[in-house]
Amino acid sequence: MRPRAQIIQKGNKSMAFSLKGVHVPHRKNTADMPALRMDPPKTVTIPMSMHIGAPAKPTVKVGDEVKVGTLIAEAGGAVSAPIHASVSGKVSKITDFLLSDGRTVPAVILESDGSMTPEPSLAAPTVDSRESFIEAVKNAGIVGLGGAGFPTHFKLNVDPEKIEYLIVNGAECEPYVTSDTRTMLDRASDMEIALEAMKTYLGIKKIVIGVENNKKSAIASMKELKARICDSCDVQVKSLPAIYPQGGEKVLIYHTSGRAVPTGKLPIDVGCVVINCTTLAAIGEYLRTGMPLVEKCVTVDGGSVKEPKNVIVPIGTAMSEVFDFCGGFSTEPSKIVYGGPMMGITVPDASAPVMKNTNAILALTAKDIRLPKFTACIRCGTCTNTCPFGINPANIERAYHKRNTVALSELGLTSCMECGCCSFVCPANRPLVQTNRLAKALLREEQAKEGSKS
Repeated sequence: MRPRAQIIQKGNKSMAFSLKGVHVPHRKNTADMPALRMDPPKTVTIPMSMHIGAPAKPTVKVGDEVKVGTLIAEAGGAVSAPIHASVSGKVSKITDFLLSDGRTVPAVILESDGSMTPEPSLAAPTVDSRESFIEAVKNAGIVGLGGAGFPTHFKLNVDPEKIEYLIVNGAECEPYVTSDTRTMLDRASDMEIALEAMKTYLGIKKIVIGVENNKKSAIASMKELKARICDSCDVQVKSLPAIYPQGGEKVLIYHTSGRAVPTGKLPIDVGCVVINCTTLAAIGEYLRTGMPLVEKCVTVDGGSVKEPKNVIVPIGTAMSEVFDFCGGFSTEPSKIVYGGPMMGITVPDASAPVMKNTNAILALTAKDIRLPKFTACIRCGTCTNTCPFGINPANIERAYHKRNTVALSELGLTSCMECGCCSFVCPANRPLVQTNRLAKALLREEQAKEGSKS
């Protein structure tokens, strides 16, 4: 049976939003491994941009003493997030730092004293209204922890009357990554605290927790959570098909609520707010303890890792130290990646730090990544048949090489979520998702030129 499709509008045109995707190898090697906490490193490097939006602004200077949870940077704007010290010690340097995406931002380097002494002024926040709840989420420095890194307080600061569904993202569809699975198994009580607060202060009436059906233990844990919170709220736990990219925001919304988010619109425009399960747990922990976001559970895996694990890591810890905690490398990795192999970002070397939105670090062998040479497009249509949004990456590729920005706009390029399904299935091994990214940059450049003329 062909997947159902819902037609959504794009300008004066329409495009099909359909239940498509690919079956990727799961490789959930660490799903049954509770997270282990590593000792604090000697230094941490904390970039001021670990979220979508404006970089944070340092509030400390070299030589300042800090404790775990001390504010070291304030939000740089409405769409930004504050940053806190992940170790106790002192500020040793404030310097420019090159991110994996090529941007240069300030970074605060902390020298740890090894004691992990908490900031003495920390206390559970007083929350008694919608405004104080959103302010608490902001003060905690919480951003989307599934990988996107969007400041959570900004996402939640919408008209409560528009929220029909709160959708909890527990899909975790990327190969290898199991840190969200561990959240659902080990931190359900913190998720419960956050959900109760959202029911009270945001007026949430319907909650849907979406989990892929290959995570039986997590589904069972979420059903137990549902039983505890469904007295005054309609709560559903949906077992979703284990198909990538199930965790994509628009895909998840459609699979859980049946609603399609039109091109150029936000989830709230169809009455939905989506929040990752680990983001939810971080909110609950802050409401319970007053400790802001200073550490992350990351999955450490890949063919080069001797002892794959889930590890609780102070934010800013160098990847190399986390890999050492996992026994080091059995073979020299061909590629080191933030996140999963489908949408993850390659880092130049293992000195790159764990950041707020890091859910996994992978050390992949040449066999893991296998990048054969690409050949000519055979016009088979497999990329379009697989794309969750029904766009045609092959046509986009041709339009990009012709620098035809009009065609790029008409082909629905901006709907691409860069999930990589097209590249994964292409029999000619075309670099389709990479070309889509380049095409988006070309389109932005052209739009900027047109804007400057008007």
